[in-house]
Amino acid sequence: MFKMITKLVFLFLASSWLLSVAYAQQPRSGYEYLSETTREMQDDEFANPGMMEVEKGQKLFNTPGDNGKTCATCHGKEGEKLNTKKIAQFPVFNTEYNEPFTLQKQITACWEDQMDNVPFIDDCVEVVALETFVRHKAKGETVNVDVSGDLKPYYEAGKELYNTRFGQLDMACKHCHDYFTGRKMRNQVLSQGHSNGFPEYRLGTGRITSLQRRLRECFVSFRATPFDFGAEEWINLEVYLHARGNGLKIETPAVRY
Repeated sequence: MFKMITKLVFLFLASSWLLSVAYAQQPRSGYEYLSETTREMQDDEFANPGMMEVEKGQKLFNTPGDNGKTCATCHGKEGEKLNTKKIAQFPVFNTEYNEPFTLQKQITACWEDQMDNVPFIDDCVEVVALETFVRHKAKGETVNVDVSGDLKPYYEAGKELYNTRFGQLDMACKHCHDYFTGRKMRNQVLSQGHSNGFPEYRLGTGRITSLQRRLRECFVSFRATPFDFGAEEWINLEVYLHARGNGLKIETPAVRY
């Protein structure tokens, strides 16, 4: 009888552990790790400080280019003609350029090709504002990045980077966002590190932050030299991180610590 009870207890504990591991591996938005006050700030468009960036992006969206066209010429003044499901699929593989296109890279290509403007510098304030506006139009859509085809090698390269140790602290992304999710670091709760809220407003810096800028900030915290904006490594990481969050809802502009 004692052996049977011991076996049952062991099986219960083992099954509970497996369930907890499975739950931890399910994509969970950083929203779940916020305080109630910060959640309320994000949910209220009048209180969400990231909405100022959305407004800046909308102004640029309606600003004439060198040929007189605006983004609104194709996509409507309020962006109502944008394909929000397609936005949720970025990054995508662009067959014309034969490379992955992040949403920011797609915006820059349109800015140059459709409006005859000088292309944006990677991650400049203008392109981040436009990215924030466009991605905000897809708020609530489900992230759905397809890495089964041409994007697969870039996804795998990004996954390898995610698991690679960098810097004097010899840390990888996985250490914070896989191993220690839910624990506190510098009085902040570590989330799973998903990208569904980017560009996001960070309370710690008081500014809107793109995904690449946040990755650079992480590298600095590792005491590692970050890659340049637009570098192949960041693009690969973006592909991996967005696909890693498949199934989550877009929250742009999210509010985070």
